[in-house]
Amino acid sequence: MAAISNGHLYNLRRNPRYRQQRKNYQKTRPSAVAIGERRRPDPGGRPGYLRVDTVHQGDTENGKGVFHINAVDEVTQWEIAASVERISETYLEPVLVTILTQFPFVIHGFHSDNGSEFINQTVARLLNKLMIEQTKSRPRHSNDNGLAETKNGAIIRKHMGWGHIPAAHAQRIQQFYSAYLNPYLNYHRPCAQADVEVDAKGRKRRRYRRYQTPLETLLSLPKPQQYLRPGLNVATLNVSQD
Repeated sequence: MAAISNGHLYNLRRNPRYRQQRKNYQKTRPSAVAIGERRRPDPGGRPGYLRVDTVHQGDTENGKGVFHINAVDEVTQWEIAASVERISETYLEPVLVTILTQFPFVIHGFHSDNGSEFINQTVARLLNKLMIEQTKSRPRHSNDNGLAETKNGAIIRKHMGWGHIPAAHAQRIQQFYSAYLNPYLNYHRPCAQADVEVDAKGRKRRRYRRYQTPLETLLSLPKPQQYLRPGLNVATLNVSQD
């Protein structure tokens, strides 16, 4: 060993056989988060199963941009948009309460991606208190939250654009959403509704032939009164439309 130079020792250590025998590699262990279940929700044709996502309006050197929270019902496509300065737990909890109370039907499911703005103890406690099931998207299943993603582009980006909007304007945007945009989306804007057809080989295909507003889709369900929140009825919804 004394006759071997230090440089040659380093060459030997780079040998694959030496590395295989002398080095021990331990893979990174992912930390499991017990909040929410990783699966795609199955509403079974019932309204009340929301797909939720966040849209950020960009940051600049002068400050943070506003955040939009977009919640869409999977069956009726009833949509509620909200705006918030930050997506921390302090800011997000009252906004989520406002969103959930604006839906006319009882909420049963809350599905989001794995972002920390939704996967945290504050949101989990809020949903558990309201007896709402929380689920989150699965790895390598990009379509798990596809409905909310499409609405982000077709609604939020279309009306709010891509440019930076300072976080200080969150309250004014929220007022615009509540007074104008949300009623327009649910009472006046038609959405493409899919009819699922099964072919001879058992494959399911979606055909888009119906265009209805979320209200029309809700009222077209069998006995829609059974899905509404206590204190609401079909006549009240029709008056709200006018």
